[in-house]
Amino acid sequence: MSQRTGRHFLQIPGPSPVPERVLRAMDMPVIDHRGPEFAKLGKEVLEGCRAVFQTQGPVVIYPSSGTGAWEATIVNTLNSGDKVLMFETGHFASLWRQMAARWGIETEFVATDWRRGADPSIVEAKLAEDRSHSIKAVMVVHNETSTGVTSRIAEIRQAIDRAGHPALLLVDSISGLGSADLRHDEWGVDVTVSCSQKGLMLPPGLGFTAISAKALAASKANSLPRSYWDWSEMLKPNSNGFFPYTPATNLLYGLREAVAMLLEEGLPEVFARHQRLAAATRAAVQGWGLEVLCEEPSEYSPVLTAVLMPDGKGADAFRQVVLDNFDMSLGAGLSKLADKVFRIGHLGETNELTLMGALSGVEMGLGAAGVRHQRGGVLAAMSSLRSGRDD
Repeated sequence: MSQRTGRHFLQIPGPSPVPERVLRAMDMPVIDHRGPEFAKLGKEVLEGCRAVFQTQGPVVIYPSSGTGAWEATIVNTLNSGDKVLMFETGHFASLWRQMAARWGIETEFVATDWRRGADPSIVEAKLAEDRSHSIKAVMVVHNETSTGVTSRIAEIRQAIDRAGHPALLLVDSISGLGSADLRHDEWGVDVTVSCSQKGLMLPPGLGFTAISAKALAASKANSLPRSYWDWSEMLKPNSNGFFPYTPATNLLYGLREAVAMLLEEGLPEVFARHQRLAAATRAAVQGWGLEVLCEEPSEYSPVLTAVLMPDGKGADAFRQVVLDNFDMSLGAGLSKLADKVFRIGHLGETNELTLMGALSGVEMGLGAAGVRHQRGGVLAAMSSLRSGRDD
């Protein structure tokens, strides 16, 4: 391998680059996780997480991936034999469905072409038909990382309410939290699932569940076996800043700093920055004469943009050319989209200059790989960013 100079451009939609502030914050000695210094840290991160989730309720933090937080949500709120409503919005929605099936959950899985989010009108119709209230939960991926499509969570909550249905609303915001607007309390979400390595700008290793009072009541009534994932076991010591099991102390130091960074910028400003960078990326895609996978403008992701290859395949070879020539990693197409799309991540600490470097690498890579395209995508992105600043 030839010697590289400069930094690697990690433009996948997570794990996202870890800011220097967060890296420095984690560079601490391990402390006694039963002592008073840790209790202070624990209380600070739990309170900070509530601010990021925009909730007054509890947020449980596990030393886990987002997959662990998925499982915690299922085993605390549902029983084997329960029926849930889910939408096939992409690779990760499909994986969550598979996990539910392993626990004996019956899934009504609404098929899509992966280019749209969950349809609130279908939610309302399905729940209105369910007069016996056999559907116990609606499970939706907020920001589908495999497609660059968001689902309109607030509208889905309104659809549930219009149907007068008691189903829980369980939301995967693994790649959305901290980058895309998600208001756990205001939008009436019962459980929001997330993890550390996306919008929170940390290394992998922490899973989160924000829990409504209704979901907490469900957890006390359900009978699925659980031990490590039991919310009640976590919440008892959490009240004093502690955890029942050995916590990921140094990741919690990083989490405290990452939350501070988000709140210093201000959540509305964080979301606006992501929207501005996403719009510039789409302008570049249009300038190249390529096609964004997401078809509905109201569902464009502020976290990533998935781009269709002009000839329907060849994305992996293109990504390899970009990596070999410009030391930049782009996201691969997953399952149904394998080799058909590449994904540009624009989340976390990304700013205008970072994005312009990434888009320049994509445009140079298109030429180096011989991909059919037009020139001018980078200029279109620059124009979009200037317009966004003027607004």
